[in-house]
Amino acid sequence: MDILIFVTSVEKPEQVSEVKPLLTAVPAISQWNFDLEDCDNILRIEASNISPRYIEGLLQSAGFNCEELQY
Repeated sequence: MDILIFVTSVEKPEQVSEVKPLLTAVPAISQWNFDLEDCDNILRIEASNISPRYIEGLLQSAGFNCEELQY
């Protein structure tokens, strides 16, 4: 299981609702959550065998910026 962390432009709960169907539809993702109180609007994903680029593209297709946070 990998933990992936992203900086996003998702700022509101309504926007989380917009991307929820995209994230829940990916079988490799076991859990995900947004920290909207963080200044970087962090998206944290627990997944197996998934590329960070795939997640970035998924959110970008919904109109949001998303970039993997290197830690």
